[in-house]
Amino acid sequence: MNQTQTKPWSPDSVTREVLAELRGELGACMQCGTCTASCPNGFAMDVTPRQMWRMVQFGMLDTILESKTFWMCSSCYMCTLRCPRGLKLTRAMGALKRLARERGTWKIRKNSAFYDAFMDNVEKYGRVQETSLMPGYFLKSRDPFLPLHYLPLGVRMMKAGKLHAPSSAQKGRLKELFAKVREMEDQS
Repeated sequence: MNQTQTKPWSPDSVTREVLAELRGELGACMQCGTCTASCPNGFAMDVTPRQMWRMVQFGMLDTILESKTFWMCSSCYMCTLRCPRGLKLTRAMGALKRLARERGTWKIRKNSAFYDAFMDNVEKYGRVQETSLMPGYFLKSRDPFLPLHYLPLGVRMMKAGKLHAPSSAQKGRLKELFAKVREMEDQS
């Protein structure tokens, strides 16, 4: 089976269990839209967070996983902090990311490439370093034409003085934190 082919996906018991848990957690969502209004990345999402929670409530897993919304979540916790019902919305976005990885289609791998590169970059440097983030993203995306798409943006950023060489001041400071999170995830 080559990389562009995917095996047929059917919801297994783990997927159904996670979806049922999400539906239970988000069942109290009253569709007020506070999460969407609070989201700093909402402008880039194809489905608003409020719409995403309604799709979870209705069990629309295929539609949810075709969306790029949960990949755009930066885990800033603004939605969770402002939710009048106290729902753990950032945690729900994380669960959707894990479900998407479990499904493992080409589109999901493509959508997760930036997220993976971003998290690797933060772990390595302690903050985002654009000059190393983008090459990492291009490698993870496995799309040889993707850098050409970003070339005009890179030129504009260089002209504006927004690209800087990676700093070693914070390098490695978050490695222990990331290792602890991985350890905790393995235990759960």
